[in-house]
Amino acid sequence: MRYVIDASTAIRWYVGSLAHPHADVVLKKVITRPELFAVPELFTYEVLSVLYRILPDAGRIYEKDVNRLLRSGILRYPMTDNIFNRADRFIAMGLTGYDACYVALAEELDAAWLTFDGKACRKIAENGELARGLEEPPLTVDLNKQRPFSE
Repeated sequence: MRYVIDASTAIRWYVGSLAHPHADVVLKKVITRPELFAVPELFTYEVLSVLYRILPDAGRIYEKDVNRLLRSGILRYPMTDNIFNRADRFIAMGLTGYDACYVALAEELDAAWLTFDGKACRKIAENGELARGLEEPPLTVDLNKQRPFSE
């Protein structure tokens, strides 16, 4: 089982006022089992952009913490034609281009997208895209409402 980490999840690791216990659970698992996680390349840019908007020491946090995690064994996935084609379907549902890329990557890897974007999760659910076989993971996990892992 693989998981795609959304920037909304990672930001909560570094911004105390946004901390959330479900984000903490994800971070603990990333530290111990980085090979279970993937991010699209846009993740790095999105996290850095948000950090700079919120924190005065964003550069230090990025260099010290974000880079270390990215080099830990997390799969960093490039934009491909396949991801583009999948993302286009999610954009048609009303997702932003960024969110569409995250969920397209989750679909590509047969993974679950770990996000705090409840609105995006609802749009996907409204279009019936969350339904997978009983043996398969859900396409999205709204961390506002549920724990990321069953164990």
